[in-house]
Amino acid sequence: MSAQKPFERDRDPAGRARNARPRDGLGRPLPHGAEGVERQPEGVERTPGETLDEAQRLLDAGKPFHAHEVFEDAWKSSAGPERALWKGLAQLAVGLTHAERGNARGAVSLLRRAADAVAPFRQNPPYGIDVDGLAGWAERLAEDLETGPHGVAQPPRLRG
Repeated sequence: MSAQKPFERDRDPAGRARNARPRDGLGRPLPHGAEGVERQPEGVERTPGETLDEAQRLLDAGKPFHAHEVFEDAWKSSAGPERALWKGLAQLAVGLTHAERGNARGAVSLLRRAADAVAPFRQNPPYGIDVDGLAGWAERLAEDLETGPHGVAQPPRLRG
């Protein structure tokens, strides 16, 4: 009896496992060998303005999962109170991802968490972020998802 060769996992330069499977526009894994959407590079350092511009471009292109990755980079590389803002924006994008995947329950939870996370920035919104508009958008979408059938949500405007 011959020993089977273990599955070789794709690893980054630091040796951490990566998932090399192709993904669709909402970040769902596709079968190996399928044609997927180009993945968002991770660990990219951007200015806040570049983060917002790139995330808006991805949201407008129907790629909220990818926008989440952009916000996650900002969240993980920031410190202080703004860290909560970027985390809230990442939750907003992944909440929209769940809504578009048809997972209303997960979307509602994340959208409400996102609205709560960005709310403290209403009095002094940084970088031209439309905090009131985003929190309201997230709450309205959460309410819509709770009350019945839903369609694909229009992406939010990050800046006023």
